[in-house]
Amino acid sequence: MAGFSITGGRVIDPATGLDAIADVHIQDGKIAAIGELPEGFTADAEMSIDATGQVVCPGLVDLSVRLREPGAEHKGTIVSETRAAASAGITSLCCPPDTDPAIDTPAVAELLQQRATNAGMTKVYPLAALTVGLKGQHLAEMGDLKEAGCIGVSNAMMPVENTEVLRHAMEYAANCDLTLFVQPQEPFLGRKGCAHEGAVSTRLGLAGIPEAAETIAVSRIIFLMEITGVKVHFCRLSTARAVDMVQEAQARSLPVSADVSTHHLFLTDMDILDYDAQCHVMPPLRSQRDKDALRQGLASEAIHAICSDHQPHEPDAKLSPFAMTDQGISGIDTLLPLTLRLVEEKGWDLSKALGMVTYKPADILGLPAGRLRVGDDADICIFDPASHWQLTENNIRSVGLNTPFLNWDFTGRVSYTLINGKVVHTSINN
Repeated sequence: MAGFSITGGRVIDPATGLDAIADVHIQDGKIAAIGELPEGFTADAEMSIDATGQVVCPGLVDLSVRLREPGAEHKGTIVSETRAAASAGITSLCCPPDTDPAIDTPAVAELLQQRATNAGMTKVYPLAALTVGLKGQHLAEMGDLKEAGCIGVSNAMMPVENTEVLRHAMEYAANCDLTLFVQPQEPFLGRKGCAHEGAVSTRLGLAGIPEAAETIAVSRIIFLMEITGVKVHFCRLSTARAVDMVQEAQARSLPVSADVSTHHLFLTDMDILDYDAQCHVMPPLRSQRDKDALRQGLASEAIHAICSDHQPHEPDAKLSPFAMTDQGISGIDTLLPLTLRLVEEKGWDLSKALGMVTYKPADILGLPAGRLRVGDDADICIFDPASHWQLTENNIRSVGLNTPFLNWDFTGRVSYTLINGKVVHTSINN
């Protein structure tokens, strides 16, 4: 079978440090070579992609995408959201277990993966529920769920209140060699809150969620890590103190990693001053100090990855008074643009920034993705780093239009997305 080539692009593979103008040759859905044509390679000239002036990098890996299926198809579907992910250069994504029903049985896990395979777009990797129904009472059958394709365990946004249950769950996960994905939230502090506890929430009369709600939860998990030996990934850190605590744990060689959402890197509680429900998220947008600390955490590699924390909603979900609206941002369309904006604003190395959305999240998930290696699946993102555009409702590919980044100007746009060597998205001539 004839292969094809991506020619003339700036090839960046953050995992190996490769950054050079080169050709990428693809055959049978795999990367056959980078640079010189491999022996016996027969190219189909009609399939060749001219990437001159563009960046060719591994397909993006997103650590948190709600596909809304099963259970909330009015907000999005596996077909709609994996198509949106592909258009954003995302070739692999991880979905939390808080579907309806929750991913607490092999049947649900297999159904989700089968539907994703049938959609033929971005590859989907589910997390298994830590407890049955995410209720924090009885442990889910993690071993069976791992066999069904789940790559980690999580209780999503539902804290496990009983510390003894949590300890046993962590021991079970460790025995199954599954990473525990934790959204750190103390079960009672700020339970009725909807905004960061501080001057802004007080001024607006909104119930607050204190910093301690996150830091107490982080410390609890770290103490339990020491006696259970489980690998832990902290999802969506939002406070400066939590970053320090994770860094301290890493200094003691504990197997802990962390990520941050794009919106926590660009927005603060000041953005809710006009009760903008598009900024109602969990964890809440924190202070300017916290935002700066999250960026510094990425720079120092205390935080390993950036994710979209994609949560699409129907329009009505954001029309009630702030505290009554559904939390979450439709973030899949802006994962790459906001990452590139960090490069522009902070002067970061482009390869380092791309590593935070490619091989680093892949490593956290234990996936052979996020790299440009000969023999690997040809999951590739090609983007034009000089393309200027504005985010509007007309060019959001997700069903969810709920984003505070509407009308923001961005630089850098995906031209092609390839999954297993197949072009699943192109903006050329569109």
